[in-house]
Amino acid sequence: MSFTAVLHSEWIKVTSVRAVLGTLLAVPAVSLAVTVLVLATTGASDAYGDDPVHRAFYAIGFAQIAAVAFGTSAVAAEYAAGALRISLAAVPRRGVFYAAKTAVVAGAALGVGLLTSFASFFAGQAFLGEDAIGLGTPGALRACVGAGIHLALMSALAAGLTCVLRRAALVLGLLIPAFLILPFVISDVAGSAVRYLPDRAGQQILHQDPAGGPGAWTGLTVTALWAAAALLAGWAAVRRRDT
Repeated sequence: MSFTAVLHSEWIKVTSVRAVLGTLLAVPAVSLAVTVLVLATTGASDAYGDDPVHRAFYAIGFAQIAAVAFGTSAVAAEYAAGALRISLAAVPRRGVFYAAKTAVVAGAALGVGLLTSFASFFAGQAFLGEDAIGLGTPGALRACVGAGIHLALMSALAAGLTCVLRRAALVLGLLIPAFLILPFVISDVAGSAVRYLPDRAGQQILHQDPAGGPGAWTGLTVTALWAAAALLAGWAAVRRRDT
């Protein structure tokens, strides 16, 4: 099969498996729900805060959990009931299969991530009245684009790790506490190193003027390196291990 044909088959898997498609659609749903709930109830002055750009993307921290669930479920579906054997029978070249799988996961997450970031930004500003900001505000457009890329990288990281561990529950049980709990547990010991964890580094781009961390695009690069490492580990597992 040509690479284009394999891409098409992987796209069909993403859009036809309800659990996978559901987690993908949950990314904008969660972000918009949290954005509207928070900004519609806190009041304009409280919602504005010291960093108006970061406040506009408050919900991305929740959306990234859905992005992780999407990357995990998209790959874990291959290990359910021996589906991977069928996939590799159709595409014996594991490199082509793995490249197509990860490209579709990352591409779908990027498209939905960009839609999510821009939609959440404009939805949130609708509740802020005179305190609303626009894309022309310094850092706002950068944050919209960066948030979409960040969500795609989180999905890619989860996809690579799922190829290594094979089980969705195990991956989610590892990543979600690592993102939600670990930074607070190790902050006293690790100090500023916490800012280089994949989720924290990528979210630097959501600040108008990132301070005390790797910076906006540098932070996103750190997250990309984490995702690349996970994808390389996933490729090693798929290439060497029997189905």
